[in-house]
Amino acid sequence: MRVHCHKFSAVKTEVDGIRFDSKKEAEYYRELKLRWLSGEVIFFLRQVPFHLPGGVTYRVDFQEFWADGTVHFVDVKGMRTKEYIMKKKMVESLYPVKIEEV
Repeated sequence: MRVHCHKFSAVKTEVDGIRFDSKKEAEYYRELKLRWLSGEVIFFLRQVPFHLPGGVTYRVDFQEFWADGTVHFVDVKGMRTKEYIMKKKMVESLYPVKIEEV
């Protein structure tokens, strides 16, 4: 595991050759992999884009496809910035999704 500093005191962390913006996001990835190995999660995607007006793109950290047929959109947050809150509300108003925060 490699570690690098980031804004808001987040520490960039590398797991399985993947760079994450924070240790918290890397830990969530590890938990998600365990859920995948157990069969609870069928598969998951990282950094899924939502295209917003004005050429803006919002990327949710994880899109998860669960064995029970549900689909979850998850953002791992340490700090909720005004920009994040605004983009999250915009995504949820334009797309039929609810973004979960952990």
